Amino acid sequence: MADQDAQSPVGSEPPALSVLRWDEPPEGPVLVLLDQTRLPVEEVELVCTDVPALVEAIRSLAVRGAPLLGIAGGYGVALAAARGYDVAEAAGLLERARPTAVNLGYGVRRVAGAYWAAVGKGAGAQAAARAALAEAQELHREDAQASRRMAEFGAALLEELLPGGGHQLLTHCNTGALVSGGEGTAFAVALRVHRQGRLRRLWVDETRPLLQGARLTGYEAARSGMAYSVLTDSAAGSLFAAGEVDAVLIGADRVAADGSVANKVGSYPLAVLAKYHHVPFIVVAPTTTVDLDTPDGASIVVEQRPGQEVTELTSPEGVSGGAGGGKVVASLGAPAYNPAFDITPPELITAVVTEEGAISPVTGVGLAELCARSSQVTIS
Repeated sequence: MADQDAQSPVGSEPPALSVLRWDEPPEGPVLVLLDQTRLPVEEVELVCTDVPALVEAIRSLAVRGAPLLGIAGGYGVALAAARGYDVAEAAGLLERARPTAVNLGYGVRRVAGAYWAAVGKGAGAQAAARAALAEAQELHREDAQASRRMAEFGAALLEELLPGGGHQLLTHCNTGALVSGGEGTAFAVALRVHRQGRLRRLWVDETRPLLQGARLTGYEAARSGMAYSVLTDSAAGSLFAAGEVDAVLIGADRVAADGSVANKVGSYPLAVLAKYHHVPFIVVAPTTTVDLDTPDGASIVVEQRPGQEVTELTSPEGVSGGAGGGKVVASLGAPAYNPAFDITPPELITAVVTEEGAISPVTGVGLAELCARSSQVTIS
C-alpha cells in the first residue's frame, strides 16, 4: 500500500491540468488531449486531426471519464465540421465509441444539433462549423461550472453527515480534473474538503484491471498535496472492518431513471460494504449523466472490454510480451470476464450529488426533479 502524507499548505495550489483543448495551428484545427494512458510516468499530449483519431483515443482510454467524454465528443463534431468532413458520419462514429457513458452521446448530439440548426437557418459550411465550435465551448464551460457546484454541495453534505471534519474518504477509479472540464466530480468534493483542512486521508482503490485509481487519482492527489494511500480493491473490506472509512465517494458513467448507477467495475462491492458497515455511499455526477430514458439498471448496456486487460499487466512505460502489449500473468488461452462497469441499485446509495443539489433517498422522482431544474437537459 502506497502512502502520501505530505500536504500542501492551504491556498498553495498546483497549476490547473490542461486535459483537453481546441487549437488552430496554421495547418488546420485540432483537438489536443493529455494522453491519460501515459500517466503518471509522463505528461504527453495527443493531437487529433480528425474524428477517427479521436475515436481511437476514446477507445484506448487516452481520454476518458463521463463528463470529459461528452466534451470530447462535442469537440469531435466541431472538428469534423471545421475540416469539412461528413458531420453525420462523424457523429455516428463518436457515439458508438463507448456505449455506457451517456455523456458521450449527449455531447455529440448537442453539438451536432447546433450545427444542423445553423445549416437549417441558411448558414454556410464555415458559419455552421463556428456554431458547432461555440456549442462545444459552451458545453465545456458548463461542465466546469457544474464541477464547482458539485464540490460545494458534496462538501456541505459531508459536513452534515459527518460533522467535525477529519474525514477519511474512500474513492474508486478516477473522478478528478482528468474526467472533467473543471476539477472533477467525486474527487472535486474530496479536494474541497482537503482545502478546508477537513481531510484526514483519501483512500484510493487501485481499480483493476487498468489501475485508473493508482495511476490517475494517485497522480492528482499527489499534485494537490493530499494525504492519500493506494490500496488493492480487495483490501477495501479490511478498511471498513477497521473503521477507517467515514464515507465513500464515487462518480458515475450513467444514472438510470430509477437511480441505479453504472460506474467503474468494483463500485457495487463498495456499496455493499458501505451498507453493511453503515458508512455513507455517495455518488457525485452532473445531471448530464442522468439518463431518464433508461428506466433501470438492468437496461444499462455494460461495456465488455478485451480479456487481455485481465490476463496481462500493462504499464505506462509499455511493458511488452503479450498479445495485448503487456506482461502475461495468466495461463495461455485463459478466458477472462472483463466488464468495464457494474451497476449499483439505488437502495445502496446514500445520496446522489449533482450541480443542482443532492437527493437522499435516491428515487426516480427526485432525479427527475433535479433534471427539470437543470439548464443542461439530457437528450437521449
